[in-house]
Amino acid sequence: MTHPVLERVVKTARHTSFYLSCGDETATPIIFVHGWPELSISWRHQLPAMAALGLRAIAPDMRGYGRSSVYSRHEDYRLEESTADMIELLDHLGAEKAIWVGHDWGTPVVWSIAQQHPDRVHGVAGLCVPYIPDGFAVETIAPLVDRRIYPEAQFPVGQWDYQMFYRENFPAAVAAFEANIRGFVRAAFRAGSEAGKGQPAMTAFTRAAGGWFGGGAAPDFPRDETVLTLEDENRYVAALEANGFFGPDSWYMNGDANRAYAKRVEDQWRLEMPVLFLHGAYDYVCETIDSDLARPMRDYCANLSETVVESGHWMAQEKPVHVNAALAKWLSAQLPELWPRP
Repeated sequence: MTHPVLERVVKTARHTSFYLSCGDETATPIIFVHGWPELSISWRHQLPAMAALGLRAIAPDMRGYGRSSVYSRHEDYRLEESTADMIELLDHLGAEKAIWVGHDWGTPVVWSIAQQHPDRVHGVAGLCVPYIPDGFAVETIAPLVDRRIYPEAQFPVGQWDYQMFYRENFPAAVAAFEANIRGFVRAAFRAGSEAGKGQPAMTAFTRAAGGWFGGGAAPDFPRDETVLTLEDENRYVAALEANGFFGPDSWYMNGDANRAYAKRVEDQWRLEMPVLFLHGAYDYVCETIDSDLARPMRDYCANLSETVVESGHWMAQEKPVHVNAALAKWLSAQLPELWPRP
């Protein structure tokens, strides 16, 4: 049975979330949370697949993106706020718990939900960005950098240098991305490659270069058809042109607040529910295979499953069949009681 992907909106006194919905509305929700600089459509390959398995697949536009609320202050993009958005969405769906799946900045959101609201979680899955129990910030992840690739004297914060550039040069970062949004989308959404293994990621040179593209606009790359169709590209471009990059980039400006948020529930840092993590074999910014970036997750998850996907960072769009298969295998092994009965 093929389920249509429907467009929905939930409005509360504090926030509006646009979301995509696919599947039986009485089924267990599986909520997919996108990262920077994406949209609900980043999960276009997962929604019908999970609905076909009998789940209610949901993917919101996160705050600052698409048709959800956009805010004008950096502090409006704290993890505490986006976590509250997702709990409001879950309440709106009429469910006590969900399976949560996150990618990129969506993973700190789902990790925060598991940490702050474990009673609202059946299980949690992260793509590319592992669980950092004391909060995802340069201060917590820089000590985990692979110093064989990033000698500290040359790369004090390793591949996370671009996040420091945002902190120090926020208006310039936003202006550069907005100068050629279609070029940026084509430059960013590209498949992974073995060629970059063992080499410093481009993001390690951001401050020295004066920005992602040397301080100017993105060049005009060809679109990578293995990741985006023209229709996909047009939807990303339209959303980013409508809202700009202030909101998306502001997610990087709340390191202290996000660490303080995690600190409030230090006694809940250990996650007891089933956890799945998907490593990107060719993701050299969120490099989790040879570095120590995944070590805190392994120390603080009681029931952790791990799978390596032969992809770059945009895993769900580059290798959707592999991602869907990994999710289905994990769900059948760890949460079989949530699968529909005949």
